[in-house]
Amino acid sequence: MAVISRDELRARISKVPRVSLGHLPTPLEFCERLTEEVGGPKIYMKRDDCTGLAFGGNKTRQLEFTIAQGLVRGADVLIGGAGSQSNHSRQLAAAAAKLGVDCALVLVKDHKSGSTQGNLLLDDLLGADFELINVETQELLDDAKQALIEKFEREGRKPFVVMQAANRPFGAMGYALCMAEMMDQFDAIGETPTTVVVCSGSCTQPGLIFGKTVLGLDVRVVGVRPILWSYDLKDAFLGVLRRMAEILDVDVAFDESMIENVDRYVGEQGYGYCSPEGNDAIRLLARTEGILLEPIYTGKTLAGLIDMVNRGEIGKDETVVMVHTGGTPALFAYTEELLS
Repeated sequence: MAVISRDELRARISKVPRVSLGHLPTPLEFCERLTEEVGGPKIYMKRDDCTGLAFGGNKTRQLEFTIAQGLVRGADVLIGGAGSQSNHSRQLAAAAAKLGVDCALVLVKDHKSGSTQGNLLLDDLLGADFELINVETQELLDDAKQALIEKFEREGRKPFVVMQAANRPFGAMGYALCMAEMMDQFDAIGETPTTVVVCSGSCTQPGLIFGKTVLGLDVRVVGVRPILWSYDLKDAFLGVLRRMAEILDVDVAFDESMIENVDRYVGEQGYGYCSPEGNDAIRLLARTEGILLEPIYTGKTLAGLIDMVNRGEIGKDETVVMVHTGGTPALFAYTEELLS
C-alpha cells in the first residue's frame, strides 16, 4: 500500500533546497543481447551515466541536494575528499565550476594517484584545487578537511564540506526521485520491474529504498557494496532513511529487513582495485550493448547481478533493472589491468 503518490513525493521533495545540475530523466534501456547472453532475466539499464556534468554518474542527482545545503548557508567554496579516482570529487568539481563557486579536494595518495589520468585529470581541468593526502583510507580524511575549513575561514571565506554524513539524507533525495522516474518509464513501456540492482555504500540505495517504500512498490532493491566501511552499513542506511522521513514528514517506518546489500563482490584486493569477474563483465556489456562500465563500481555490480542469476537468487523469469551509476572516466586510469 502506497504511503504517498509519485506526485506527492515530488511535491514534498520540491520543498527541499536544490540546484539544477543533471540531464533528467536519464534513459531506461533494454539490454536485449546481454539478456540473451546471460540467459534471462530481462535486463534493463537505467543510464545514470548520462546525467551530464563531466561524464555524468549517480553523484549528479545527489549533488543537486547536497550542494544546495551549502549554498543556502552562503558557501563560496565546496570541500570534498575521497580516493584519487573519486567520481564524487570529479562531479563536485564540475558542479562548482557550473555554479561559479570554488572547489577544494583532499584525495587519498593511493596506487592510482601517481599520474594525472582518469578522474584526477578531470579534477584539474575543471579547476578544482586538490591535495594528495598520505592516509590509508578516505575515512581518514576528516583532519585534512578540517584543516581546509580553518584555512578558508581565516581568509574570510565560507567553506562547506559536501561529503559529510549529515548530508547523506539530502543526497538520497535524488534517488527517491529516481525510483519514481523509473516507474514512470516502466509504465510507459508496459513493464513492471521485480528487482533493482545498484552499486551503493552511501546514498544511492537508501534513496531507492525510500522511494519504493513510500510509493508502495513491490520491487526488491539489491545493493552491491563497492567498499568495506569501518562502520555498520545497515545502521548508516537506517539513519539516512529515518532522517529522510523526518525531513519530508512522511509517516513510514524502516528496519534492517528492508536493506539488502551484499559485500561479496568487492574483490580480493578491496576498494579501488579491479576484480577478474568485474573486468569480464565490462567486456561483456561493451561487446553486447556498446555500453561502457568501469572496474571499481559498475563492472563489479554487473558481475554480481550475473552471479546472483547463476546462484538462483534472481529468477530468470524476472525483469531486472541495473542502475548504471557512471564512473567511466576511471577506465583510463586502469588501462594496464583491463588489458592484462
